Amino acid sequence: MSARLTHPYLLLTLTTLFWSGNMVLGRAIRGDVPPLTLAFWRWAIALLLVLPLALPHLRGQWPLLRKGWKPVLVLGVLGVGGYNTLAYVALQYTAATNAVLLNSFIPIATIALSWLFLKKRLQRIEGLGVVLSFVGVATIVLRGDPGTLGALALNVGDLWMLGAVLVWAIYTIGLQWRPAGVHPMLMLAAFTTVGVAVLAPAYAWELAQERHINLHWGSFAALLYVGIFPSFLGYVFYNRAVGEVGASKASLFIHLMPVFGTILSAIFLAEVPLWYHYAGIAMIFAGIWLTTALPAKAGRR
Repeated sequence: MSARLTHPYLLLTLTTLFWSGNMVLGRAIRGDVPPLTLAFWRWAIALLLVLPLALPHLRGQWPLLRKGWKPVLVLGVLGVGGYNTLAYVALQYTAATNAVLLNSFIPIATIALSWLFLKKRLQRIEGLGVVLSFVGVATIVLRGDPGTLGALALNVGDLWMLGAVLVWAIYTIGLQWRPAGVHPMLMLAAFTTVGVAVLAPAYAWELAQERHINLHWGSFAALLYVGIFPSFLGYVFYNRAVGEVGASKASLFIHLMPVFGTILSAIFLAEVPLWYHYAGIAMIFAGIWLTTALPAKAGRR
């Protein structure tokens, strides 16, 4: 039972569910919580959660952590200080539709960088799965009408989102260079400490611009959510899964975000899914299945 609960594909699915809620909340509370403030407090909350679990391992594994300080520094800046901050800034200027569509380029960017720098190639059937799942994402985001693509106007928020996509792709690939033998909680604590240190000056600058939190129960609950689920649990699950299945396969699960967006909208907003939702979801699941299940059956992994 415990093996099933820690299966990498289940962990990736849960991570994507948490991140889907994060994307929705980041857009919903943009008027109450400025982007740099949201990024800082998100990771400050996550750091408070992970420290009690990390400190017992610090004394025994400090030499390993110190020896691998360079990848820890880079990964902390990219994964904690970079991606989410860029995404929150993007959501200040661009529609959620644009953000979700651009975010779905993460698997493609990850695969391209893996091929360019690591000479890793996908099997043909895996490449077909990536394309099929991306078409599924586009079907949902564009509401089944390709003409909608022409109506999407790119703005400065979209450039921020593309920057976030590139940063996350590099972070995902870079996880293979994290120090070996370091406990996952200590590793996450190290990443988070670096990220919070990077975000602190940006947060101070935003405060100096007189941009403050409009604190009420809704914004407080949102901060708790993004600190606990997308940050703490999401990163523990994602980092572990990447170590088991590799960067390219793990990043493909990002395409589940519009699937969960559709499901959450149906549950909480009583929005009835239409034909393009079902068609897109079917293509996304088919693409993920082609990329993950078939190679394993063929004995190529």
